[in-house]
Amino acid sequence: MQALRGITWLLLLQSLGEIISRGLHLPLPGPVVGMLLLLLALRWPLVHDSVQVVAEFLLQHLSLLFVPVGVGVMTHLDVLGQYGVRIAIVIVLSTWISLAVTALVLRALMREDAEPKNG
Repeated sequence: MQALRGITWLLLLQSLGEIISRGLHLPLPGPVVGMLLLLLALRWPLVHDSVQVVAEFLLQHLSLLFVPVGVGVMTHLDVLGQYGVRIAIVIVLSTWISLAVTALVLRALMREDAEPKNG
């Protein structure tokens, strides 16, 4: 029953994010807004406990979620052959940029945490 509540919370927050994104014409996709809503909702024990059960289940079966991606790649091998090098360059560059941004944010947060607080 707990897992059913968790999946309900996930679907509800994603749908709410989609409604908010489309209704307010935000430049963010609905699932991103839903994820931000989930981040806020995880502070409530009711949401946190039920979503935790579903998250553990999904992580145990994560490999199954890659099957549709593999099928998609196989059905579009012609596109991959035509643009494969460009796609690889974009993936590598975006990964490096993400790592750099993450490192800079972490450094800034660690510096902020290390500063003595006068109060």
